[in-house]
Amino acid sequence: MSPYKIIFTGPVGAGKSTAITSISDIDVITTDEQASDMTVDRKAKTTVAMDYGMMKVGNGNVIHLYGTPGQERFNFMWDILTQGGIGLILLLDNTRHDPFKDLHFFIESFRAFIDANKIAIGITQMDVSQSPSLQEYHSELEKLAIKPPLFEVDARQHDDVAALIEALLYSLDPWLGD
Repeated sequence: MSPYKIIFTGPVGAGKSTAITSISDIDVITTDEQASDMTVDRKAKTTVAMDYGMMKVGNGNVIHLYGTPGQERFNFMWDILTQGGIGLILLLDNTRHDPFKDLHFFIESFRAFIDANKIAIGITQMDVSQSPSLQEYHSELEKLAIKPPLFEVDARQHDDVAALIEALLYSLDPWLGD
């Protein structure tokens, strides 16, 4: 049985750590530290290296779940964490000032990985801010010449995160999503 590795990325506060915690079958390993920069306006602690969780799936397979730090100053971890990965889940916080700027930044930052693998995108906080809409995200993604699975998700909800992972797996190989 082959282990699979999926990377969660996105800006600070988008729900990466929360999503991994909601879906992991083990206690999540985190590297949270007190926020010491503008991040403190969004949350008290932030991931500085990675989060790690694991999902058990059919046939004895496991999916290793790695969450990247959201701050650009920790981007050296992004290359390390994507090594051996099969796909990327990008979480975007719809309450941020310019979520399209975040979308473009993370797509371009991970473009080589996305081109070699796949991506699925989850939009969080849509219950708080419904603008931009999912249709507007689809339009923006067309400008970037990609058509990934795109969902509104609540990172705290196991089923929402599971649907995002299943969509990513299905886009990689329809047999993986089973």
